[in-house]
Amino acid sequence: MRRRLSANNPPELMEKTIGKNQGSRFCWLLSLSVSFWLILFYFHYFIVGSGTINESMKLEPNPSKTQQPKAHRLPKSYPFMRALRTVENKSDPCGGRYIYVHDLPPQFNEDMLKECKSLSLWTNMCKFTSNAGLGPPLENTEGVFSNTGWYATNQFAVDVIFSNRMKQYECLTKDSSIAAAIFVPFYAGLDISRYLWGYNISVRDAASLALVDWLVKKPEWNVMGGKDHFLVAGRITWDFRRLSEQDSDWGSKLLFLPAAKNMSMLVVESSPWNANDFAIPYPTYFHPAKDTDVFMWQDRMRKLERPWLFSFAGAPRPGNPKSIRGQIIEQCRNSKVGKLLECDFGESKCHSPSSIMQMFQSSLFCLQPQGDSYTRRSAFDSMLAGCIPVFFHPGSAYAQYTWHLPKDFSKYSVFIPEDDIRKRRVSIEERLLQISPEQVKIMREEVISLIPRLIYADPRSRLETLKDAFDVSVQAVIDKVTNLRKDIIEGHEDLNFIEENAWKYALLEEGQREVGPHEWDPFFSKPKDNVDSDTSAEVAKNSWKNEQRDKS
Repeated sequence: MRRRLSANNPPELMEKTIGKNQGSRFCWLLSLSVSFWLILFYFHYFIVGSGTINESMKLEPNPSKTQQPKAHRLPKSYPFMRALRTVENKSDPCGGRYIYVHDLPPQFNEDMLKECKSLSLWTNMCKFTSNAGLGPPLENTEGVFSNTGWYATNQFAVDVIFSNRMKQYECLTKDSSIAAAIFVPFYAGLDISRYLWGYNISVRDAASLALVDWLVKKPEWNVMGGKDHFLVAGRITWDFRRLSEQDSDWGSKLLFLPAAKNMSMLVVESSPWNANDFAIPYPTYFHPAKDTDVFMWQDRMRKLERPWLFSFAGAPRPGNPKSIRGQIIEQCRNSKVGKLLECDFGESKCHSPSSIMQMFQSSLFCLQPQGDSYTRRSAFDSMLAGCIPVFFHPGSAYAQYTWHLPKDFSKYSVFIPEDDIRKRRVSIEERLLQISPEQVKIMREEVISLIPRLIYADPRSRLETLKDAFDVSVQAVIDKVTNLRKDIIEGHEDLNFIEENAWKYALLEEGQREVGPHEWDPFFSKPKDNVDSDTSAEVAKNSWKNEQRDKS
């Protein structure tokens, strides 16, 4: 028992006792300090040093053989986390929207434009690659167009237009670690168009193989193995899906390269049975520089008198027994309320943008059967004119342009199954007359409201409030990559995904993951493996043959 000091203790004893207490207190403080630093060093080197801790990550824990309690597991670190976290910065208008553009060697883009005369066997593409890919301006001698913003744009010029629009994108970054997606400015459509006729597969594949070799060596590729990369090709998907190594087969094998399967490729027509390509609109003749140009055009389309119930611009396909164009042309000829613009040999009016747009502007409905492939540019020209499209196959629009068109196709179009025309079960005139004038007005307004997202603005300027086809496409790619990154973090993996049903997945609503039987199954019943060179190659080849015919 410690004795308490009192005032009666001698001074010498008090001094000794005080000195002893001070020494004990000093030792106690010293030991406390040492203990604190030992604990701190232990935590830093043995706890923090054993894994990566990032308080801003809400990630799945690392798996452990010993199955530690969840509270003690450490989160994974992903190289794309910095990009995801840019969304949280509310003061940054580009948060979650940054795009990094690869600085490709000029052989993959600009050098092609220098050799523009050799880009097509039948067309001098030099005039069409002018004005940032828009082509020469159109004169408004007949008053069909606006006074500005109209160009003789080639339907396969999206490569150049899209890349030039990207140069004006407001959220470009030189820091790939914050990029929501990575753009590869390879002119894939122009590349393949040079070598489709008379060249062996080595020549046709050379640029694609060189591109992939260049990309996989870049640090940006390693972040997601290319799954955050995208490129654009202004041709149909079948030009890039050669299945064999035979010179007689069609196109390149770009979309079948293992690395390219990870990337997203935007084309003017995609494959219903593949998951690595996505359809974007064909370019029209209208490329506005200002929002007001679009608003004025929309108002003009609302006020037009439309004397024709329906119209069709196109040529028959006598060599294709499955084509319904012959029956459509026949119904147009036999109708007093139908207008026909035949596009056969020597018919110059069909190749006149002014004549085509004038007919679409004077029609309530515009017939859009399949072209040589599922899709055709005419569908977008007609909607630009405020004409309600009539489709006969879901592959012509509904299973294609799911980023740009409403999934409820009845809001803006009419669907008449091909078999109803082929077997003469339906009169187009009678079917369209069943739609009330009030409903026609509602549908036409829907079509006119879609115009901004179906056109490509002038690449040398920027719209202020409107989102054009480029903006819609870029945002869709960003959403796709962002959702994929979140799935990786959360450990979501769709083990039931069937690529042959790619067209069905594109039609799912937000949050849906499972597909089942669909009313359009008969239209897409042929499995991907049977869409071989005898089918897809023939489709693509016919498309090119008709380019040749158009120049006759």
